[in-house]
Amino acid sequence: MKTNRNEKIKRAVVTALAVCICLGILGAAAVFALDAYVKSSTEERIIPEDAATAMEDVDCILVLGCLVRGDGSPSHMLSDRIDTGISLYKTGAAPKLLMSGDHGRENYDEVGTMKDIAVAEGIPSADVFEDHAGFSTYESLYRAKEIFGVKKVIIVTQKYHLYRALYIARSLGIEAYGVHADLRTYSGQMNREVREILARVKDFGTSALKPEPTYLGEFIPISGDGDITEG
Repeated sequence: MKTNRNEKIKRAVVTALAVCICLGILGAAAVFALDAYVKSSTEERIIPEDAATAMEDVDCILVLGCLVRGDGSPSHMLSDRIDTGISLYKTGAAPKLLMSGDHGRENYDEVGTMKDIAVAEGIPSADVFEDHAGFSTYESLYRAKEIFGVKKVIIVTQKYHLYRALYIARSLGIEAYGVHADLRTYSGQMNREVREILARVKDFGTSALKPEPTYLGEFIPISGDGDITEG
């Protein structure tokens, strides 16, 4: 009797392990399938800078935020995003820049850093808007539409990040195109690429559910004066 009981327990354990392995394989397959779908469905919206410059009726260039160092200087990735956005503005791709990032703490300000650099490069302050509550890619795009009234936009970030940003924009009803800001090789990029696979899957779900961002607020037309967004 004891032997039969042990055999039953053993078979149950083996069956449970087999089920877990199968579920794990199916889960991994689903993750990679969704990742591939997000990338393939937005690939054609990633365009070169000269094509972006030739477009018409673009409301703004949306530069997505990234790490600012403790001394207030932008990280390499953020610096390249800012430089690409400035270049697009100066070649006439859009009449406004929208800097969107994290300013959730008094002593950490991505968007202020981004605007300061743009203005120092000769862009009129009134043409540079700050979105202080762009705490995630989804929130940046949601607020671009709902707070700033953006309907057609050029998004600037590194290419690995553009797929997700463009997918979110499309899900929100924004006509969006992307120009990548890969101006150098970035350390730790392999880790970012792996994390981005999971982030694409997460925002696939977020884009379907469309939750409100952390903050909304009063409407600020992107066609107006960017100086009212300072602070």
